[in-house]
Amino acid sequence: MEALYLKSVTKQLNYYKQIAEQTFVQLKDEQLFQKLNEESNSIANIVRHLWGNMLSRWTDFLTTDGEKDWRDRDTEFEDNINTRAELLAKWDEGWTCLFKALESINETNLNTQIFIRKEPHAVIDAINRQLAHYPYHIGQIIFIGKMLCNQNWKTLSIAKGKSKEFNASKMQ
Repeated sequence: MEALYLKSVTKQLNYYKQIAEQTFVQLKDEQLFQKLNEESNSIANIVRHLWGNMLSRWTDFLTTDGEKDWRDRDTEFEDNINTRAELLAKWDEGWTCLFKALESINETNLNTQIFIRKEPHAVIDAINRQLAHYPYHIGQIIFIGKMLCNQNWKTLSIAKGKSKEFNASKMQ
């Protein structure tokens, strides 16, 4: 059961990673840094936040608190990524840390108690916490991408008005 769960989690996280990357590809460099208004985050801000969260949560996650002393969460929402290359490097670094940590989980440590902000969690609960957190922000990335691309947006799922066609193609 544990192996199936971990395989499912990895599959889901890879899916969300992929659809965010499909959004990045559709955007011009400057759009990655654009804010829809003064109170919103840019895609770069969200990527930096995900990067910071992933490194903090998944570095030595079985032995240290998931909120590392070196993390400065507030700066994750400042405009401090300057290029697409830098954005993609942070994106990849965060996901690499996450997937490496997931590979270290097995039947013997899945129910281990870990801490996030001094709050105890079973490993499985910590995974589920992040499985909710990351898609939340990836949804924001996609929403911003759709707003910026407008009519040039290429859907990442079933296009509007195309559900019957899609379902029919799956039945063949």
